[in-house]
Amino acid sequence: MSDTSLAFGPFIPIALIALFVVVGLALCTLGMVRRVRGSLLRAFAVVLLALALLNPALQSEVREPLDGVVALVIDRSQSQRAAGRTAATDALAKDLRTRLEATPGLDVRTITIDRPDSDRDGTTLFGPLADVLADVPPERVAGAVLVTDGQVHDVPSVPPFDAPIHGLVVGREGERDRRVEIIAAPRFGLVDSVETIMVRVADPAAEGETVALSVKVDDELVEQRNVSVGESVAIAAPIDHGGDNFFQFEVAPVTGELTDVNNTAVAIVEGVRENLRVLLVSGEPHAGERTWRNLLKSDASVDLVHFTILRPPEKQDGTPINELSLIAFPTRELFSQKIDEFDLIVFDRYQRRNVLPALYFDNIAQYVLNGGAVLIAAGPDYAGSRSVYHTPLAAALPAAPTGEVFEEPFRPEISARGTRHPVTRDLPGGEAEPPAWSNWFRQVESIPTAGDTVMSGARDSPLLVLAREGEGRVAMMLSDHIWLWARGYDGGGPHVPLMRNLSHWLMKEPELEEEALRLVTAPGTLMVERQTLADTAEPVILTDPSGTETTLALEETKPGLWRATIEAADMGLYRATDGTLTALGHVGPANPLEAQDLRSDTDKLAPITEATRGSVRRLEPGTTAPRVLVRAPGRTMAGSDWIGLKRSEASELVGIDRTPLFAGFLGLAILLAAISGTWWREGH
Repeated sequence: MSDTSLAFGPFIPIALIALFVVVGLALCTLGMVRRVRGSLLRAFAVVLLALALLNPALQSEVREPLDGVVALVIDRSQSQRAAGRTAATDALAKDLRTRLEATPGLDVRTITIDRPDSDRDGTTLFGPLADVLADVPPERVAGAVLVTDGQVHDVPSVPPFDAPIHGLVVGREGERDRRVEIIAAPRFGLVDSVETIMVRVADPAAEGETVALSVKVDDELVEQRNVSVGESVAIAAPIDHGGDNFFQFEVAPVTGELTDVNNTAVAIVEGVRENLRVLLVSGEPHAGERTWRNLLKSDASVDLVHFTILRPPEKQDGTPINELSLIAFPTRELFSQKIDEFDLIVFDRYQRRNVLPALYFDNIAQYVLNGGAVLIAAGPDYAGSRSVYHTPLAAALPAAPTGEVFEEPFRPEISARGTRHPVTRDLPGGEAEPPAWSNWFRQVESIPTAGDTVMSGARDSPLLVLAREGEGRVAMMLSDHIWLWARGYDGGGPHVPLMRNLSHWLMKEPELEEEALRLVTAPGTLMVERQTLADTAEPVILTDPSGTETTLALEETKPGLWRATIEAADMGLYRATDGTLTALGHVGPANPLEAQDLRSDTDKLAPITEATRGSVRRLEPGTTAPRVLVRAPGRTMAGSDWIGLKRSEASELVGIDRTPLFAGFLGLAILLAAISGTWWREGH
């Protein structure tokens, strides 16, 4: 195609041509007024000469029409895979792509959607559709064809372009899918509290029918109850521990349903501990007495009860009783009546001085066995005859004193075991040789009898020992000189991370478990993490939401920390086990739109296809794609066995043809004839 127009290319500036025309025509006009013979012919010659100087030419633009751009969007999202429609979708898309590419005037752009956007829930087709057509001028957009199951969750209310959108829905009429839905669930809950989760079993084909609903907590069956299909039921959800608490609700599959993937729904409630209660007992005033107090008081989640024994009962200095203003140590209330209310008991350089009877130490030992935690921050008191080791508490202590105290400089070091333990593994300065922190000057010699020695000190003697006793935990710091780090002596040391890790391990924070299996989820990826004190880590069997098992070999990324990362294409609950430990992790929302309804549907796409003069139709597996026609804008764009796409209105300039009107001998002859005519007229 081409467009012809008149163009000019003056040989001299237009201003000079205009001056020539004005002067020439003025003289000719004066001649005509005076009736000079040939004035009109001279005026004609002036005009012709001016036109010749303007260099007129016929200019033609040569254009070629541009193909219209059609987007083919293939939905291979989780709902398609779970319902077994992937093969039918791929076959239909292949047939349709062949038809589109064989149709003249179309440029086909294909995009396959196999996972949701990282920041959106459900199947998103129109976002990627807009991206693939972002660089296409509006007049070139021929339309879009979506091959999907109809479960699309980002259908816009306003058409994205002025061209037809067609939806080809893969699926059979009257499909059945029974599923469990989470109606309402809290995101957080206090540990040891009971929350409520609202659940519903949905199955339009069995409305009102009674079915069995299984309730699992952290993958363990705790309850099974009968519920009516379509009715919401309230389920009590006990929050047993900090971190993620997984509540699973399952119904048995029914004959003829699409899949049992969404017969399970998961609610994740994060357990939040109410303020942790810590009892700190200082046996006597000393230089480092406030070290533990300052650390615990700095933690807003800790309620601290601190007692310092300033005046033991045996002290007799003649001070009248009525002049004493010390608060009596409520031993019976703390160590008998309310001992179970504390999450941690710290003895800081405590020795027996008849303040706590032997019965109370037995209570403390039982408290540990039942799940409590005790920290012994020992000084010379632990080596003497009044040591707490010579009480019933000794049964729970992991190190026995020899009676000797080392009074010499030494640099605390992380033991081989400690390099793998999360309490001491990442201490700042511990990676240097020797460690980049200052010396201590006193340590109680002890013999470890249980647990793990994670730090050593003078003469390679145990400095920090961690142990589990029954359901509880015990830690022993066999030196009272950690305060030197706190005060920055000789550069100080990592007293804050060490003391915080130690107290959090005692209070059973999940991140500091020395033997743990975790699933760390992120959009589209899943990381399996194994924390262990062993030299090796067993392979992990990972089960995805569809029930497919994958065996993963872990790689050691840090001492004691093994990991493997994979792509997680499907949203839902993942399970991992190494034969000893089990972990759960959930990718995506706990109750994703993608799994809520797997039945093929034409209703969601109907409004947008109608608004763009397109169509939506159901094509059962095995059906061939409809014929493709390219039609002018404004015409019907769909028929019973065909779909229409808009013809492109855009073209591309490929060349320009220019033909000068006064070029060559013809132009020269015209000018000479005009000038000669003036001379001829003067002679006659």
